[in-house]
Amino acid sequence: MRQLRHLAVASCAALTLSGCSIAAVDYGEIRHADYVVDPRCTPQPGAVVDGEALPFFFATSRLPDCRAPEIELLHHRGDRIRYGRFNAPRDVEVGKKEKFLTPLAFQAPADWWRALQAETDRRQGRVLLYVHGYRENFNTTSKDAAQIARMTGFDGPIIEYSWPSQGKILSYVVDETNMYHDVRNFRDFLKSLAEQDWVKEIVLVSHSLGARLVVPAVAYVDRTSTRADSSNISNIILASPDIDRETFERDIEEEVLSARRVANNRRITAYVSRADKALAASRAIHGYPRLGSPYCFNPFKAAELKAQGLPERCYPASRPGLTVIDTTDVSRGSTGHSNFLRSAVACRDFIDVVANKRTRPERVATQWAHVFRLLPDPALPKDGDDATCHRTPEVEAPE
Repeated sequence: MRQLRHLAVASCAALTLSGCSIAAVDYGEIRHADYVVDPRCTPQPGAVVDGEALPFFFATSRLPDCRAPEIELLHHRGDRIRYGRFNAPRDVEVGKKEKFLTPLAFQAPADWWRALQAETDRRQGRVLLYVHGYRENFNTTSKDAAQIARMTGFDGPIIEYSWPSQGKILSYVVDETNMYHDVRNFRDFLKSLAEQDWVKEIVLVSHSLGARLVVPAVAYVDRTSTRADSSNISNIILASPDIDRETFERDIEEEVLSARRVANNRRITAYVSRADKALAASRAIHGYPRLGSPYCFNPFKAAELKAQGLPERCYPASRPGLTVIDTTDVSRGSTGHSNFLRSAVACRDFIDVVANKRTRPERVATQWAHVFRLLPDPALPKDGDDATCHRTPEVEAPE
């Protein structure tokens, strides 16, 4: 049934008379200005934030709600980029009910950048920036960011960039609209991060729709950075990328994976799956295959592969700096859209990519030099996915 609900996104978008309703966003019954009256939404310079209790960093364009003791980030667009610290979400008693909330505190921008520099200087000059995708709220994306930190043991600060996704299955078009609205916010933030001389390397991880923020933003920074070279954006990981495959191939050529960038150690790793039902729905909506799904748009190519006894899977064209990891055979979850956080085999590969390892013995070569398949590990115990991926199975986030 859940698979059909995902496919309903495509059906509703195409058939306005089908009786389906696609969720829309409205202003709400509260003035947006009232959400941010409390001074906690606009902290003064020098305000103390407990970095031990709130170890992770965030930047967000979401509208905050500072009316209650526990600050929340809403699905509405905010009036500016706000900065702060957070920890993994937890159950919090609000009134007589429990809510799953992310502990957080805002910081004045200058304080936030100083704290980020101090944490970066303590490490190796490495920063990991995570950009989420469709159908997320701040609690689910913070859960994923904290999982990435646990799973990879990353030796530097973790930053989450949170844009106003609605967190609802039938709000795909709203999410897409907000993502495009946020392009300028994110590219300016990424440029500011890349131009810090204390940032030696940015590991940039995007999931799903987040790829459509990340790829053009990197190209923008490459074109406009005041730094001599923005190749400190060196390790770009696109998990289940919901971006047009042909658009991606075209747009990475001029700047993102230009010969100069690749020579300075930049690379892109894309995790794809033919079993990804969310991207199948996205293809139905948009009419063209997504980078994260090796669907053969050309039926003649599919027939040619079948005649050779090969899987009918099509990938972006090879170019220096690009590696494609096909997780179809180790797909997990009802939609197969988050294998890098759910499948032990995919998680192990992701961990190594974050650590700048270029090869893994578990990767199976294909007829394409830049494409590798991941196969099930027969030695993996039944609970191997949760243990390897450091998940908290009692709290399930949407895929």
